[in-house]
Amino acid sequence: MRKIFSFMGVSADGYHADAGGGLAWQTFDRQFTDYSIEQLDEVDTLIFGRVTYESMAAYWPTQAGKNFDAGIAARMNEISKIVVSRTLDRAGWANTRVVRDDVATHLTELKRQAGRDIAIFGSSALTADLLALGLVDEVRLMVNPVILGHGASLFAGASATPLDLTETRRFDSGCLLLTYRPSGRGCLYATASGGQPARYRHPAPRAAPHAQSGSTLTARRSLHP
Repeated sequence: MRKIFSFMGVSADGYHADAGGGLAWQTFDRQFTDYSIEQLDEVDTLIFGRVTYESMAAYWPTQAGKNFDAGIAARMNEISKIVVSRTLDRAGWANTRVVRDDVATHLTELKRQAGRDIAIFGSSALTADLLALGLVDEVRLMVNPVILGHGASLFAGASATPLDLTETRRFDSGCLLLTYRPSGRGCLYATASGGQPARYRHPAPRAAPHAQSGSTLTARRSLHP
């Protein structure tokens, strides 16, 4: 079975976007673009939440996207894409389909099909939901050497999810790529009374909805917009 991995850029203090939703603080140098091409060549399908999809769709088909890197732009425009949304009627970006209902079932079946791996780019809230459903096999965090102080917190509202660090990669810019695998082990946390740490065990992933008509992705949130 092929895997789904998440890739997110994050500040040193845990924000994936600044207070205005911007990403200008991230490092986009030659090493980053080389890695981006390397990573895109690992996959044949991309998954987005609606907000990330709309920003990507407004950028990569344009001249600005080609000017940033023609190789990345070509791959982003040609690859198969999925946008998870209950409000989009259609997706205008080439090779994109909208998934509204039975998202967990759809992605589970997609993982069973032959092909390369599947990536979630950005889409923090969607990634948190898919982690809770046990559908994300790997989390890649590109930690940028900058402190924002405030902004959009990475995986805000996510359930406690223990992770195992499987790989680190340092970039000349000072960025650090951390690769994690979700773990079934418990994690320690301090008790409210200040006593000995207690052990929290992440609950088993929810089963994908098969029989319910009109069901969709449900973790902490009912639906993605």
